[in-house]
Amino acid sequence: MASAADALTLRRYGPSPGSHSHDHFQVLLGLEGALELEIEGRGLRVAQGTGCVIEPGARHDFESRRGSLCLVLDSAHAGWTAHAQRNAPLPARARPLAQYLASALLQGHPLAQAHGPALLLEAWGTIPTQPPKTLQATGATSRRRTIDWLLLSQWAAREWHRALTVADLAQRVHLSPSQFGARCREELGLGAIEWLRSQRLAQARLLRDSGLSVAEVAHQTGYRSPSALTAALRRDAPGKTPPTKR
Repeated sequence: MASAADALTLRRYGPSPGSHSHDHFQVLLGLEGALELEIEGRGLRVAQGTGCVIEPGARHDFESRRGSLCLVLDSAHAGWTAHAQRNAPLPARARPLAQYLASALLQGHPLAQAHGPALLLEAWGTIPTQPPKTLQATGATSRRRTIDWLLLSQWAAREWHRALTVADLAQRVHLSPSQFGARCREELGLGAIEWLRSQRLAQARLLRDSGLSVAEVAHQTGYRSPSALTAALRRDAPGKTPPTKR
């Protein structure tokens, strides 16, 4: 198969066994059911909340007799090498991220494809090695303050019970609201308010899927009422065509 750029997909596996190899890393994160694998003669099982990294060229057979759903990352990033060799288990901090990315893919949010692969690698324990971005000023190079979007998202998830604002997020990363807004649009392709709303809604979906009532989820995520949360969930339901941006 041809080499793949970083790409996230949701894949359902069925009872029919398959076997293949590819010249890029493949990261599997279990969301539903269980997927049985044999990688170069070594047996593995990817169930909900677990994962594995298959290295390039490794022949693997796979089967799911009762069906399974996985978040799959195809990546050529060399940072996955150590994880494939060690067969490290899925870190606990990567599990809510996998759930969020799956939800974001279903909803068509650009953040999932644009930054999901790098966030997964960072959550697994390796920070992608990329040269820091810089700003040019009066002929000199000054290093910009970086924003750890994963950590910011995790912090916000603990604070949604109060009415978080863009100013709160900006203060958290030591930027002005205008600087934060510019970085948000530049790095994520979203306006700051749009990102804030998408994060709040993604957290609400996760809590709702865990079985909490609409009223309790609304309380925990800062929506003014259960009906306001219900309306937001309906507007952003998977399959709905988002409004055209002008």
